[in-house]
Amino acid sequence: MSDRLKLALLGCGDVAVRDYLPELHRLADRVELVAVSSRTETRARAVAEQFGAAHWYTDYRQMLAESGADIVANLTPIQVHFETTLAALQAGKHVYSEKPVADSARHALTLRDEAAKRGLTLVCAPSVLLYPQVRYVRSLLADNAIGPVYSARGQGHGGVPPWPGFPSDPSPFFAQGGGPAVDMGVYPLHALTGLLGPVKRVMAMSARAQPSFTIPDGPFEGKTVPVEVDDNWHLVLDFGNRRLASVEASNCVQRTKAPEMELLGLQGSIAVNLLDVAAPVEVLRDGGSWEQIAVPYERKGGGPDHILGVQHLVDCVLTGRGPLLSAEHAAHVVSVITAAQRSSWEGRAVEVDPTIWQGTEDPWGG
Repeated sequence: MSDRLKLALLGCGDVAVRDYLPELHRLADRVELVAVSSRTETRARAVAEQFGAAHWYTDYRQMLAESGADIVANLTPIQVHFETTLAALQAGKHVYSEKPVADSARHALTLRDEAAKRGLTLVCAPSVLLYPQVRYVRSLLADNAIGPVYSARGQGHGGVPPWPGFPSDPSPFFAQGGGPAVDMGVYPLHALTGLLGPVKRVMAMSARAQPSFTIPDGPFEGKTVPVEVDDNWHLVLDFGNRRLASVEASNCVQRTKAPEMELLGLQGSIAVNLLDVAAPVEVLRDGGSWEQIAVPYERKGGGPDHILGVQHLVDCVLTGRGPLLSAEHAAHVVSVITAAQRSSWEGRAVEVDPTIWQGTEDPWGG
């Protein structure tokens, strides 16, 4: 179909071939994959052949100039999100950026302004606010199902490295600019702020459990990866109006039985998984017992449904609506993490800039 939006994929790492590209068929009536780029020719060519992209590149700027893409999915390493998204916007492309959108709130807002200046749409991961479970939780809160919420908690554990079977170089996750707060902590932070509103101030402590690890298998077998950033984060968030939450983010925890997010109200509690759309929402109502509520989902087999973010970009481009996954919200989450870093270093509560993002308005009407 000639009227389909042309998609270029920037980055062919693990998340691209595990989560995004296998689900792209769900957008086949509206999206055509025209190009992919990777730093290595072998990887770019293999991914293009596997998923039917007409062209592959090792120079993403060449791809932006030549591919004819309308939209770009930016799945590059954390440290280069700002520069690559900026380049895509300057090339006239609508962009979906993996998380975090930038290394600072200031850079995130720079991207917002660049998109607005050019009449482009910028959608920012993670897509958790689009997950059917989180949508359902939002409806429960709107119906006052568990009463006022004054306490909440979230978890974002990325597993203890090394990760056997990981097909890409994991080094960027542990280099300066990376770490579990910006890689995994963003899931509960986006969900909690999307449901409860902006964070007012943060207190945090962090530590480094492992100085390094050695990759046991795969194309980077034997490589020693230094852990350059703290891999154990504990945050306490003050949302104002007597509402507090805690968030853990780590690469020093194997597993936990606790859900990624819990909302604890005066008349009940809600537990929800932020990494598996197949998991039921668990609800405890005043005077009752825990219920497990299955919420319909699209991704076959469950797991993290990242393609919802690209779908949201497509919806926004085709309808002209503003994104729920906005740059302002993403900038607020980055500012919370930055405040947590300062709090850990300085040993005090740190205020979060109140001017970046003010609320939870949903342009899609709930």
